[in-house]
Amino acid sequence: MGVSKSHIFTEEQQQLAEVFKVLSNPARLAILQYIASQESCICGEIVSEIGLAQATISQHLKEIKRIGLLKGNFTGPKLMYCIDTERWNSIRNQFQDYFTLLETNNCK
Repeated sequence: MGVSKSHIFTEEQQQLAEVFKVLSNPARLAILQYIASQESCICGEIVSEIGLAQATISQHLKEIKRIGLLKGNFTGPKLMYCIDTERWNSIRNQFQDYFTLLETNNCK
């Protein structure tokens, strides 16, 4: 979308669209599912599990981190990733509010 038209949408609509955009990629969904199934994991483990190149996984992790869904902490020379549950709960609430609004059937 062109920058000149973004002002016609609410901040919430723009933020939700960014989350949808990041989550619309199947590799990112697979990465999130894998991370959620682990206590924490290293990028190399994700590469082994998902089967994409390390650079590709790193790019996907960057996009997921951009919307705040990942936390990372350094353990020695490695960065361990985990889901930021506080942010996930916030996004889940936004999704729920949005889909609840859409459930209102005013076409009878």
